[in-house]
Amino acid sequence: MPEPVLPATARTLLARTARAQRDGRAPSLVAGVVRDGGLAWSAGRGDVAEPHADVQYRLGSISKTVTAVAVMRLRDEGRLGLDDPLEDHVPGTPFGDRSVGQLLSHLAGASAESPGGWWERVPGGSLEELGLDGGDVVLGEARRFHYSNLGFGLLGELVARARGRSWDDVVAGEVLAPLGMTRTTPRPSGRAAQGWAVHPWADVALPEPEHHAGVMAAAGQLWATLDDLARFAVFLLGDTGDVLAPATLEEMAVPAGVDPSSPSWSSYGLGLQVLRVDGRTLVGHGGSMPGFLAGVFVDREEGAGGVSLANTTSGLDPALVPGLLADLRAAEPRVVDAWRPAEPPVPLEQLGVWYWGPAPLALRAVAGGLLHLGPLPGRSGRASRFRRRDDGTWVGLDGYYAGETLTIAADHLDVGTFVFTRTPYDPAAPVPGGVDDRGWTLPASEA
Repeated sequence: MPEPVLPATARTLLARTARAQRDGRAPSLVAGVVRDGGLAWSAGRGDVAEPHADVQYRLGSISKTVTAVAVMRLRDEGRLGLDDPLEDHVPGTPFGDRSVGQLLSHLAGASAESPGGWWERVPGGSLEELGLDGGDVVLGEARRFHYSNLGFGLLGELVARARGRSWDDVVAGEVLAPLGMTRTTPRPSGRAAQGWAVHPWADVALPEPEHHAGVMAAAGQLWATLDDLARFAVFLLGDTGDVLAPATLEEMAVPAGVDPSSPSWSSYGLGLQVLRVDGRTLVGHGGSMPGFLAGVFVDREEGAGGVSLANTTSGLDPALVPGLLADLRAAEPRVVDAWRPAEPPVPLEQLGVWYWGPAPLALRAVAGGLLHLGPLPGRSGRASRFRRRDDGTWVGLDGYYAGETLTIAADHLDVGTFVFTRTPYDPAAPVPGGVDDRGWTLPASEA
């Protein structure tokens, strides 16, 4: 069991939650923070049944992350590749040439919504009943990020066909049950909140409909309690159990099409939203369906997560969960593990300063048996971590050299044709283009 937050911290978190419920005019709101494997604090505001953490709310697009986990399980089993065209797995759609990975990252150019009635308020049917055609392809592949509920409906169909069972059954058996999310279901079950639309100019509310979205269920169907959403936050923090390899979860959280060295950005990985907020990287997903808003985001460096569920169509401050995490971090910052000596993954003489042309960079050993190549303190420049391959080379994990090969020789490093030497443009090393015989000298003045 996680240690509860301190009383002063609990009051700060409650104050933020109470203000969000009042200002957002949510009929009810439940929220919590997660650390050390579970809920360390939670509260309910408004018309909330008790115990508040066991009332179901609709998750909306958080369902997409659950769908993405099911897809990545198929990938890890060798049943599909992220570069596979959709046609290989779901033939006959206008997106046959778009890849599985593009659909997961909203880069497939699929329309935001499915054709026909608004799927979030109209009961859905099968993929065939959607009647997709070329008009549902709105952008070229990999041209730009374009959020697509339809794309995740197609991914849900892929999962169902690959497993020979409905999407509902696959995610229940492969994701929800193993994570202990026993109160997460496709339709409300047991104690569940009514979804409401609150009038913009008066304090009255209108009930929102509830239904099964058919093939579009994979984009937003699930209902869950705060307790269950907290368990999913624990999963996102890295406690993946038998559901997914930690390295696969890490892969899902890599932003697509955005430079993560920028000080502030919002992006999408493989079924995961990746946000940069006040210098912190948050991973998770928001959700909305008529009558409901939800959020789950984690700060993996801090080892903490935040969750929220409300039964209102709109109006709730989207900064609630990041704000709860900021409050927790300020009041009870994580005490990191003590540094311990570790055997470096390469001989010591291979570490230290190397030069890309005249620019100095440092190759250092870092935790987990990795290497880090980056600028010296106080300098800017490219930086990447590398993991050793079985053949003795190293592969870039992030930054500019992600996916590139690093080879370490006695007198130079080679990274994707860039050669780093022990001294600037060392003439004894294989510098591309060679080194001028005149060496380092004063430039001649121009006549």
